[in-house]
Parts: sequence; structure tokens; C-alpha cells
Amino acid sequence: MTKDPLFITVAIACLAVLAVLLFGIFSFGRGGEFNRRNGNRLMRWRIIAQAVAIVLVVLFVWLRGK
Repeated sequence: MTKDPLFITVAIACLAVLAVLLFGIFSFGRGGEFNRRNGNRLMRWRIIAQAVAIVLVVLFVWLRGK
């Protein structure tokens, strides 16, 4: 399964969600001007990345379940 290109794409999408989430939490924890300017933008990017990851996971399950 690890050689399946769709599986690798799903894994990368999940890691991207994790990276955006951790960066957002880190900047929120530090506070300051950067968080005030970019906090909402980072969380919007997280939501977009999560939506893409969910679509890819559902596509993977649907295609491999047949």
C-alpha cells in the first residue's frame, strides 16, 4: 500500500494539515503582532487543507474498496 501514489498523496495532505495546525497553534501561543495579522488566515488554510485531505481520503477508500 505504501507504493500506491494515491496513498502517498493522502499521507502528504494529512502531514500538510498537521504542519499548518502546529504552526497556527505555535503562533497563537506566542501571541504578538504576527498572530494578530495572520491567525485567522492560518486557520482558514487549515480548514482548506483539511477539506482537501478529507476528499482525498474518501476518494482513496472509494477507489480501493471496489
